[in-house]
Amino acid sequence: MSRQMKAARALIGWEQQQLADAAGVAINTIRRMEAGDGPIKANAETLRKVERALMDAGLELLNHGAPGVRLRQLSPTSEEN
Repeated sequence: MSRQMKAARALIGWEQQQLADAAGVAINTIRRMEAGDGPIKANAETLRKVERALMDAGLELLNHGAPGVRLRQLSPTSEEN
């Protein structure tokens, strides 16, 4: 959902351009994906790129009855580094 994508960006403090760069897509693609209020309309490859960029940034995309997002828990060894 577009709100889930906006929330994910807000949680990690990214602007649309940062997400576009990390996902390897055009900023207009991100704008279009976030413009609606409901399911994101994009091809499967673009969705995978954006999801991967958000997960690589430390986020988990949730859908346990309702879409959500949270920061991934760091393991104790990764917190020490």
